[in-house]
Amino acid sequence: MQLNDKKTIQGWAFFDWANSAYYLVISTAIFPIYFSNVSDAEVPLFGGTISNTALYSFSVSAVYILIAFISPLLSGIADFSGRRMYFLKSFTLAGVIGCISLFFFNSPETMWIGTVAFMLGTIGAAGGLVFYDSYLPLIATEDKFDSVSAKGYAYGYVGSVLLLVFCLLLIQKPEWFYISSPTLPSRISFVLVGVWWFSFAQITFKRLPADEPVKSTENLLMKGWKELMGVWEIIKIDKNIKRFLASYFFYIAGVHTVIYLASIFAAKELGFEDFELIVTILLLQLVAIPGAISFARLSKAKGNKFSLLIQLSIWVIICFGAYLTTQKWEFFLIAALVGMVLGGIQSLSRSTYAKLLEGEVKDTTSFFSFMDVLSKVAIVSGTFIFGLVNSLTGSMRYSVLALALFFITGIVILSSVDKYRINTASPAKTIP
Repeated sequence: MQLNDKKTIQGWAFFDWANSAYYLVISTAIFPIYFSNVSDAEVPLFGGTISNTALYSFSVSAVYILIAFISPLLSGIADFSGRRMYFLKSFTLAGVIGCISLFFFNSPETMWIGTVAFMLGTIGAAGGLVFYDSYLPLIATEDKFDSVSAKGYAYGYVGSVLLLVFCLLLIQKPEWFYISSPTLPSRISFVLVGVWWFSFAQITFKRLPADEPVKSTENLLMKGWKELMGVWEIIKIDKNIKRFLASYFFYIAGVHTVIYLASIFAAKELGFEDFELIVTILLLQLVAIPGAISFARLSKAKGNKFSLLIQLSIWVIICFGAYLTTQKWEFFLIAALVGMVLGGIQSLSRSTYAKLLEGEVKDTTSFFSFMDVLSKVAIVSGTFIFGLVNSLTGSMRYSVLALALFFITGIVILSSVDKYRINTASPAKTIP
């Protein structure tokens, strides 16, 4: 496979275009509201009852805990057996089936179909990303990591926003489409995400390097585990990779917590209506596109470390700003600021890690899986701290303020990473 081939890179970026529709249209904008409206406020569970919002939260947590356990083993197997594309396709298919299955969730009686389908969709979306990310060092040279990674995120934001706008028209103006059922517009939107995801992913599957399966009679599960242990042996002795991942754990916990709970904060603290929340999400996504590209350019001019530290400083400002916000227009400004650094921080984190791992090309899936596990555990940690502070203080404002500590900790640890190593490729290593 020729490196820096434009057609290949474009094909890789189209998976972001395809996959991001799930995160924006279903898990962020439409499904949480739909789930709350269609399901009963109290849901029977194991002889008792819990709120429907708690069930939704627990389903998200369960999915990420499951992925945190299985993804490293699968990625190790993928590296050893040469079946990276096989797993990418498998998770994509699982996610698409989950999206289409949501069509049958139309009443409290079918809530369990909706819950299981949502979990399956999330497994497909989150589980496939580690295999997708691991292709970056295989299709681009180190000097192109930042721009290629940013291109992927930009494709994702553009594609997901386009589909969300159409779905919002479907929901807000169902009479334009001769629809009278109150649940049908949202259910059609879920199916559209599955069709969109599956269709555009075919471009990626066609253009990325094909698998080269390795025949072996060995236990692939054990080989996958040994592969992961080999990853840890390298990481624990490389202080720069270790420090970067430690920093990443703290700041990505803050980032994901903001993503998942910003709408709840806006609704509870500022009285946002459903339509206002969706408009805010759209604003955030639109600003994220130039944000990802701008910070990729800043990284090229000043280096990855400088660009990441600037973004983390802005995240700290966002937390303090949200704590002080009392008006809706102020929250819109905060949302725009979040959008500016949301795409940049994720894109640059991916490309920076790829630079630190340059020379590990053969084993990239396992290394990206290690990073992916940190991200999943960070989501659980960040949301738990947010909820704990909220319970102790009775105010989400203090929870948002507590998130600033995650970003400050990330800044402190990242400052100790060698500037040269984080901006350029590392010496070649192989997994023991």
